[in-house]
Amino acid sequence: QVQLVESGGGLVQAGDSLRLSCAASGGTFSNYAMGWFRQAPGKEREFVTGISSTGSNTYAADSVNGRFTISRDNAKITMYLQMNSLKPDDKAVYYCAARFAAGSTYHRNLYYRNQNEYNYWGQGTQVTVSS
Repeated sequence: QVQLVESGGGLVQAGDSLRLSCAASGGTFSNYAMGWFRQAPGKEREFVTGISSTGSNTYAADSVNGRFTISRDNAKITMYLQMNSLKPDDKAVYYCAARFAAGSTYHRNLYYRNQNEYNYWGQGTQVTVSS
């Protein structure tokens, strides 16, 4: 059973940067593909960005592409989301998620965009961007 804990959220101004962290425990971190999702008030949870278990492959939603960067440090058992040029529309609760993705090289280089493909979730961290 994998446990995920997000941190780093807060209140920032438009144009500022923020880095979220997702600390994992209870599993072999390098065997899990990871992702960030977010849920704004009154909206459904949406995909932000994902990274393969190897860290070699990433994918970001169009809304954040070029501004947000996902990364992972398997030695530190932590995933990160670097958010630059934040906008008020980025205000949301941000969740990290994990799914088992080990075995073949093919599977270890996959990222996932559908929240139904993830098995483990953190409790979320609030990001608020003022205009």
